[in-house]
Amino acid sequence: MTERVVLAYSGGLDTSVCIGWIAEETGAEVIAVAVDVGQGGEDLDVIRKRALACGAVEAEVADAKDEFADEYCLPAIKANALYMDRYPLVSALSRPAIVKHLVAAAEKHGATTVAHGCTGKGNDQVRFEAGISSLAPDLKCIAPVRDYAMTRDRAIAFCEEKNLPIATTKKSPYSIDQNVFGRAVETGFLEDIWNAPIEDVYEYTQNPATPREADEVIITFKAGVPVAVDGKPVTVLQAIQQLNERAGVQGIGRIDMVEDRLVGIKSREVYEAPGAIALITAHQELENVTVERELARYKRQVEQRWGELVYDGLWFSPLKRALDGFINEANQAVSGDIRMTLHGGRAVVTGRKSDQSLYDFNLATYDTGDTFDQSLSKGFIELFGMSSKIAAKRDHAG
Repeated sequence: MTERVVLAYSGGLDTSVCIGWIAEETGAEVIAVAVDVGQGGEDLDVIRKRALACGAVEAEVADAKDEFADEYCLPAIKANALYMDRYPLVSALSRPAIVKHLVAAAEKHGATTVAHGCTGKGNDQVRFEAGISSLAPDLKCIAPVRDYAMTRDRAIAFCEEKNLPIATTKKSPYSIDQNVFGRAVETGFLEDIWNAPIEDVYEYTQNPATPREADEVIITFKAGVPVAVDGKPVTVLQAIQQLNERAGVQGIGRIDMVEDRLVGIKSREVYEAPGAIALITAHQELENVTVERELARYKRQVEQRWGELVYDGLWFSPLKRALDGFINEANQAVSGDIRMTLHGGRAVVTGRKSDQSLYDFNLATYDTGDTFDQSLSKGFIELFGMSSKIAAKRDHAG
């Protein structure tokens, strides 16, 4: 029986060439699987037909936009997930979503191997392969760009030699990955970290320096889930899409950073994630109103670890799964409205309202009606600082 390989297929030059390349290198039949996580671009049926025209024995396409929003983006919002305190895990979130479809296709078609188009330098190879091995430990993984030295020049030559139905002339100066949660841009002149990004790098956001009217928005959450925008019910996908549009017009969510890749190198990345940044900003502030202090302090540690696990490709790991349980529990009271002004590249919270609020006006006020018993503070400070005071006496005595 002929071996079968399931290929993560995008419809672009590299993965189109991978179909014939894998067949020649391994003698296997190739099944192409394309997953729509809101990256835009070509129609899924066009992509499916191209895969077949390039030699795939079967081609599957999946509209996974709602699944991606509900099962991958939403947990990141609940976790306020920002890798290195800045990056909302745009690409890292899409990989496990794609992996689930690849593994399901491998099982359906009796494939023994899964292939992807990643290089040996980045994080995505780890995300694909660690995810696949967690869901289906017996599946093998190959990466033609990494394992068979499939350079772009060789890919173009292969494409022309085989007369594959795909354009080979247009070459973006950047490497771009995008989905509904955001867009990642790297390589080209950006590899010189002294070079500033230019406006043509951006697509999801407009120039924040351009004068325009501010936009006020109210986002409603229920147990950490965005459920309405300006009072109108939304799905998670719709919340992201609407805020991509509204925050994007205001230039919100541009991130230019040098980040620590899992493989040990530092990499310059430019991201734009208007909806993600707006939603995480709103969610963080609602937590400030509704989550008890000790839980909130501990959750911030969990958020950092959660983000690192996801960035590192360990979405399906036992620790990530356990932390999900904690994060969901911590979000139970995160319900209410956040009002934000979107303007000049920033999403600024201007109002908070919640039936679950822990903010007590009578305790917080300095005016008449103050119910806080200030006489208790003197003794509290004495006890709170006692251990440090005793240690200081010992240390100063020497």
